[in-house]
Amino acid sequence: MKSLIEIIREAESKRTAIGHFNISDLVALKAIFSAAYGLKKPVIIGTSEGEGDFIGRKQAAALIKSLREEHDFPIFINADHTHSFEKVKEAVSVGYDAILFDAGKLDFENNVKETKQVVEYVKSKNPSILVEGELGYIGSSSKILKEIPEGAAIKPEDLTSPEEALYFIKETGIDMLAPAVGNLHGMFKGAANPNIDIGRIQNIRTSGGIPLVLHGGSGIVDSDFVLAIEAGISIIHINTEIRLAWRQGVERGLNQNPEEITPYKILPEVVRSIEEIVSKRLNLFSKNWS
Repeated sequence: MKSLIEIIREAESKRTAIGHFNISDLVALKAIFSAAYGLKKPVIIGTSEGEGDFIGRKQAAALIKSLREEHDFPIFINADHTHSFEKVKEAVSVGYDAILFDAGKLDFENNVKETKQVVEYVKSKNPSILVEGELGYIGSSSKILKEIPEGAAIKPEDLTSPEEALYFIKETGIDMLAPAVGNLHGMFKGAANPNIDIGRIQNIRTSGGIPLVLHGGSGIVDSDFVLAIEAGISIIHINTEIRLAWRQGVERGLNQNPEEITPYKILPEVVRSIEEIVSKRLNLFSKNWS
């Protein structure tokens, strides 16, 4: 079985991106794995701090490992948006494949300092675990938005610059970078999110020389995804769309069976709803994967 970094490099060579989808329960995992396995496309499962607290990091890591080993399939788990050093330690100890240490809301100097400390710790415990850093604040919640989150980097002067990215990468030793390129966490109801800066992605990738991760993928138009992948994005995060599909599936299942109380008779609608979203995204992100 190839490692996560080998899968990422293979994706880059094929000019594709790996889909990263968050879960809070086994239902979402079932749907995401079913879609990825059916399409034979690698996938990354994410748990944020809140999601990891709810589902259990040890349990989530064990589930992913069991699926990978049983099916000999490239499915991996990432500790998404990890803000505390204690949660980093926990993710390392239970067997996560990657960790996003998110200090993007801090000033540049402290972001560098804290991210470097995390990299040094993780690599001292398990060099194969990938560490991702975040440079630039893009909001903090995967939800339906009414307005741009306060403090989010949207103006060109607030986005990640190639010069900042290069310094950040060299000083911290991260394996992957999540830059602010006009992307936002969450999605607007009835409207697309702001366009992302494709030229900036290309310049950061050329300057930094490491894989780039696009967060806040929900709400971005398909054409921007295609251009972002061509410019150098290797992993794309989708969460809000998954949460929305989960809720819509629950509502549909309950409406179809208003008297039903058995979860496994209601929840297949959730699986179908999420599987449809994931299949669509994987086909778009990794159309060249075979």
